Amino acid sequence: MTLKTVRFVTLILAALFMGLEFCHALELPPKIQYDGRLYVTLQNTLYQYFGFPGPGALVTVGAVISALVLSFLTRKRRPSFYWTLSGTICLAIAFPVVFFSFIEPVNIIIRQATPTSIPSDWMRLRYQWEYAHAANFVLTLVGFSALLFSVLVETSIDRFRTLGNGAKL
Repeated sequence: MTLKTVRFVTLILAALFMGLEFCHALELPPKIQYDGRLYVTLQNTLYQYFGFPGPGALVTVGAVISALVLSFLTRKRRPSFYWTLSGTICLAIAFPVVFFSFIEPVNIIIRQATPTSIPSDWMRLRYQWEYAHAANFVLTLVGFSALLFSVLVETSIDRFRTLGNGAKL
């Protein structure tokens, strides 16, 4: 696989990961207003394809793995490497750090709940889940932006080098 191919795949997966988190961020304002029965019902029906074993999990894990591979492949390409590494770190904080520290513990509890058996601390769990996803949106946005900028920085450096050798654009 070429570097361009890995960059393309990484940018697509990072954009899709960011898109998943953007969905959650857009849903936050109305979901914070829902009562416990509606919230539990939505949590247990709406997000089946976001997590394991659905496509959302493949996108999320794939984005982090491809970003790690891309960081390795660009390690000798300064300053592109630093932007790539920054983007990779942001994605790796979003998943697995934020996900397994704040989101999945709530998922485990809410999966066991029903509209008639709502956890007593469901409001705290709701805030934790919703705001962790909002934080993940910010992390994935910054991560995607850094990955994209790593390509733009390298492209501008290559163009400058070409011009420096007397070639025309």
